[in-house]
Amino acid sequence: MTKKRALISVSDKQGITEFAKGLSDLGYELISTGGTKKALQEAGIPVIGVSDVTGFPEILEGRVKTLNPLIHGGLLAKFDQADHQKQMEEHGIIPIELVIVNLYPFQQTIAKPDVTVDDAIENIDIGGPTMLRASAKNHQYVTVVVDPEDYPRVLTELNMAGQVQPATRRKLAAKVFRHTAAYDAMIAEYMTDLAGEENPEKLTVTYELKQSLRYGENPHQEAAFYRKPLGSSFSIANAVQLHGKELSYNNINDANAALQIVKEFTEPAAVAVKHMNPCGVGTGENVFDAFTKAFESDPVSIFGGIIALNREVDKVTAEKLYEIFLEIIIAPSFSEEAIQILTGKKNLRLLTIPFGEKQKPERTLTSIEGGLLVQDQDRYTLEDATISIPTKRQPTEEEWAALKLGWKVVKHVKSNAIVVANKDQTLGVGAGQMNRVGAAKIALEQAGQAAKGAGLASDAFFPMDDTVEAAAQAGITAIIQPGGSVRDQDSIKKADEYGIAMVFTGVRHFKH
Repeated sequence: MTKKRALISVSDKQGITEFAKGLSDLGYELISTGGTKKALQEAGIPVIGVSDVTGFPEILEGRVKTLNPLIHGGLLAKFDQADHQKQMEEHGIIPIELVIVNLYPFQQTIAKPDVTVDDAIENIDIGGPTMLRASAKNHQYVTVVVDPEDYPRVLTELNMAGQVQPATRRKLAAKVFRHTAAYDAMIAEYMTDLAGEENPEKLTVTYELKQSLRYGENPHQEAAFYRKPLGSSFSIANAVQLHGKELSYNNINDANAALQIVKEFTEPAAVAVKHMNPCGVGTGENVFDAFTKAFESDPVSIFGGIIALNREVDKVTAEKLYEIFLEIIIAPSFSEEAIQILTGKKNLRLLTIPFGEKQKPERTLTSIEGGLLVQDQDRYTLEDATISIPTKRQPTEEEWAALKLGWKVVKHVKSNAIVVANKDQTLGVGAGQMNRVGAAKIALEQAGQAAKGAGLASDAFFPMDDTVEAAAQAGITAIIQPGGSVRDQDSIKKADEYGIAMVFTGVRHFKH
């Protein structure tokens, strides 16, 4: 057997010269390709080229460099098996005990706004994944390193024991297969989109660990938070936390719910969320006015809630926010005075999200035991709807404003859902009930006297006229709902009986 040999071929040069020098000092012969070889040579580290090992030049614009039996024989051989040793000697194959490879920057390439298809295709690595998978398969004999964060650990074990421990080799091999699977998943997603396939026969997705969580929905459940590579920047997954303790599983779910609602509004708006349902939504001339209305919508439920605002938090708004116990405040930004005020509460989380970013369409994934449900996000708005007004009376301008606000909010309330609203704030929310009139009674009871002259929004049609009757008794004067029930005429007749204006949108917004 010759001296120990290591193969190095990396796109990410972070820490590679220091690592390579450590290997060289330990007696490893280094072989490398292209830019990596040049970097090592410039650092004064002895290195030989892959072409010198294979006796074959790099060809096809560098597409073929390492795809050669003299390389892959050295990666896949069982070093202690006699027939493998014999074949290696016959063919002049030298074992490669250590492989340090990372891949062409496909993700970084397709992230560029002006990327061309040709550029993306050229950044699909072939030789790199092949070497990684071969080495990881043969990890009983070969140490394979794909992550620069693992360089120190490998050097430490080599210096202390003369070899990398079997348990470490297995962990590194597992990381390689996760890495190549994620790499291929990104390529598969890109190519699937390019080909226009909507529901492919295989769905491959990949996510990166953003943080481990203290626990899940309850303390006895373990949990973690993963982020989609190149996912929407206009999301909780890409929020910047300015202050406060670590987000919990429930915090993240609630914060996402609040953000999705506030995205519905272009005017200054504030949304308060508890348990993934809005407890108060307000709009106004400015952020202070909007938050004041959201707070007044339900000053009880907002306690311990999550607030999302679509304008910078200024001093006067921060002072009002400070008076209330809140878990999270989400905004595009916070003024210096607002930060000074709000950081006075050490546990209050302050998150910023780039509201100016264009919304990136994504599909929602919902796990069930043994499977996954996939659907488009519900981006349907009133501007997309085919509006009809089947009642004798049409909504007034003020009623239309109330109905529009209610319709924006009810889309994000757990079904069965009813929202009572006026032109600039919610007044009552009925969420997650087993029947629609039950949701209506909750929303109307919460609204109380404020329901008189207000609008009512429903996420789905009325199967009978009892919801209209309850609304009328509470003083509701306008209703917006999808329509489409076989008993629509009953609801229309009841609305006409009470002089209620009713709008049909033709589209439901179930949220389970």
